[in-house]
Amino acid sequence: MFSIQVNQLVKHYGPVAAVNGIDFTVQPGEIFGLIGPDGAGKTTTFQILAGVMQASAGGVTLLGRSPREARLDVGYLTQGFSLYLDLSILENLRYSAGLRRVAPAQFRTRAQSLLTRMNLDPFRHRLARQLSGGMKQKLALCCALIAQPQVLLLDEPTTGVNPVSRREFWDLLAGVAAEGVTILTATPYLDEAERCHRIALIYAGQIQQMGTLTELKTNLGLHRIELRAEPLDPVETVLQQQAAQPHSALADLQSFGDRLDILTPDVDRATQELQAAQIPITSLELSDPTLENVFVHHLRQQGAAPPYRPFHHYRGSLPRQGLAIAAQELQKNFGPFQAVKQVHLAVKYGEIYGLLGANGAGKTTTIKMLCGLLPPTAGTMSLAGETHNLHRAEVRSRLGYMSQKFTLYDDLTIRQNLEFYCGVYGIPRKLHREKIDWVLETCGLAERDHTLTASLPGGWKQRVAFGASVMHEPDILFLDEPTSGVDPLARRQFWRLIRDFARRGTAILVTTHYLEEAENCNRMAFMVAGEIVAQGTPTQIKASQPGQLLELTTAQTQQASQLLKRQIESWRVSIFGDRLHLVLDHPDQELPPLIQHLQQQQIQIQSQRSIPFTLEDAFIGTVQRTEGKE
Repeated sequence: MFSIQVNQLVKHYGPVAAVNGIDFTVQPGEIFGLIGPDGAGKTTTFQILAGVMQASAGGVTLLGRSPREARLDVGYLTQGFSLYLDLSILENLRYSAGLRRVAPAQFRTRAQSLLTRMNLDPFRHRLARQLSGGMKQKLALCCALIAQPQVLLLDEPTTGVNPVSRREFWDLLAGVAAEGVTILTATPYLDEAERCHRIALIYAGQIQQMGTLTELKTNLGLHRIELRAEPLDPVETVLQQQAAQPHSALADLQSFGDRLDILTPDVDRATQELQAAQIPITSLELSDPTLENVFVHHLRQQGAAPPYRPFHHYRGSLPRQGLAIAAQELQKNFGPFQAVKQVHLAVKYGEIYGLLGANGAGKTTTIKMLCGLLPPTAGTMSLAGETHNLHRAEVRSRLGYMSQKFTLYDDLTIRQNLEFYCGVYGIPRKLHREKIDWVLETCGLAERDHTLTASLPGGWKQRVAFGASVMHEPDILFLDEPTSGVDPLARRQFWRLIRDFARRGTAILVTTHYLEEAENCNRMAFMVAGEIVAQGTPTQIKASQPGQLLELTTAQTQQASQLLKRQIESWRVSIFGDRLHLVLDHPDQELPPLIQHLQQQQIQIQSQRSIPFTLEDAFIGTVQRTEGKE
């Protein structure tokens, strides 16, 4: 029997079909991913499955029952976590257990087990409002699991959570699924969606594709080539023109900080076209397509990609010489706590610089000091050549700043918010309408300008907030997690706009928890506990990782993971769907005894291969090695 069965599900909001006849089934113990752009129908589907909304038509069963009849056997994590911030970890758990009719004796046993498993036991009396994003996410999962549900519904549970906590979360999910719990999840992070056993792509309320990761990549019918060249911008321009030609073998191009990704149906023909273009290629590497490649390519074929409208610049290009942002020995103390320690960084005009770190690493504090919102305890800074009184209006008028928590007023309409920022940034009144119309059209909100901002989904708010932060064409732009919760298509458009501003000379400092998009940065730094511990281009940082990343396949993935984590540091082992990833510093010496240990436990390795480090692998490895030295 299927744990979840959905048959021709339909949900109308007036004349709009949010869900339009979808079918899928999920087996016991399976992790099933439902992915799609904002407004595709994912949350509506979750709400119907959770029994909090009625379907307009079609059939839904969970564990052979209706959603309302099955609700005590279903755990549901909404996008907002549904935690009570003024209650402690233990009090939140006890409240959830009471709602789900968990007996007191069972609660004590289960709560202890869950808190230990999630590494939350030392903080059981800490208020939820005092937890980091990753700890809140783990507590929300504990609340969903306290009643030992047979089905777990997760609606974008890791949005805004740092990569280390996200990986821990997904390893926990793999363990829960191995115990027979069925998991249905939605996520805007397509690298983590690759950990699902099967994936369904939903768009405009309909499922477009469904299958395993391997099946989806095979059905794509395209190969991915990583091209590096110096300088990269003119190469991209030439290849965009080449790709627009009839019968070109270049099916899609995507620019990153120090490389271009090319999708092609024919590697030989694509290579010949690249050679004929006579461009200064540094290197060409053939790589596997990603799930994001599958997602974006399919939606483009459906005509779902939003039209790109470049920003109309009234100012000329900025000078590309000199430093726009500089900091030496920057330090910030809050009482005895050192949040930022001796930070050095330099960002040139026209450069995109990424500041990456886990929650609490000091990224936001550093940005607030750099843009004059927070005085440093020690150190020196310069912005646009200015070194004193950086909070002056003349200096701040040259900056753009998009904060984590949106920079919009919920009780104003979208247009009223944008009018407000036109005034704040001193944009001439005759340009207000054109600038605002650009933001609305770029965000896909031209027909909804009088909508209250409070009613927008998080991803749409992010788009408007970005537009508000760049309308005045700043010399320097600070973006603090600008694409949190934004779907991949919108994210690509975000980064195309960001690169456009950089090419005109704007210096951009950005933070993000989504490491695949951090590849768009020209250079980056990793922060750990207030210190910068690695710095360089994305390629340099990945190349600096010691050892190798190995991919293993076995029929007993979960058991193999648990055994290996007892032999080596747990961060070195991670489950990706039906595959196992293993980081070894000396694989020739370390791998044979590990495989022998698995064989002694009747676990056979079916295949093994070395794969390239991703930026996420590099980040997690760097963070864990640094924390291990402390």
